[in-house]
Amino acid sequence: MATPQFLSSFKYADSLTVVAISVCTAIVCEAISWLLIYRTNSYKSLKSSIDKAAKKLETMKTDQNPNKLSTKKSKTKKIDRVESSLKESSRDLSLFKFKSGAVVALVLIVVFGFLNSLFEGKVVAKLPFKPIGILMKMSHRGLQGDDSTDCSMVFLYFLCSISIRTNLQKFLGFSPPRGAAGAGLFPMPDPKTS
Repeated sequence: MATPQFLSSFKYADSLTVVAISVCTAIVCEAISWLLIYRTNSYKSLKSSIDKAAKKLETMKTDQNPNKLSTKKSKTKKIDRVESSLKESSRDLSLFKFKSGAVVALVLIVVFGFLNSLFEGKVVAKLPFKPIGILMKMSHRGLQGDDSTDCSMVFLYFLCSISIRTNLQKFLGFSPPRGAAGAGLFPMPDPKTS
């Protein structure tokens, strides 16, 4: 049986079990990230340098002083310098976070395998809508029958993991610095260089 004995008669037992395991997994993953990343001095210095550079860049861009042309050129050079410094710090931060990403991925794979063995071929929830295309393939993965509103563990766990972990990071203050948003390993291309 997939759920504990005292929950087996409850209507939403399987759904709540998946959500509870997702919450626990998010807490464990954030604890691992805190141990390997967030408490270190190098992370704190990178984060503060990103915050400072983002604030400096924002003030430089908002400060409009329509004086000489040479002043505008030097200001553009300064802005480019601060932007490149911000990009470099954001890249370093992403690479710094990469080491805990491997450990977190291992934890998530183990939990996913455990849940998959518990809820294989079992409907854990009913969707309030009929999903389309690839969404239906994800939500109905591994289930028998033709009812497209049946939801498998994979879909519910995926939705819970994304939403819970993101909100937990914001709550604990572990979300990326505002200047690093969108940087990551695959940043948006710079329109000036193309």
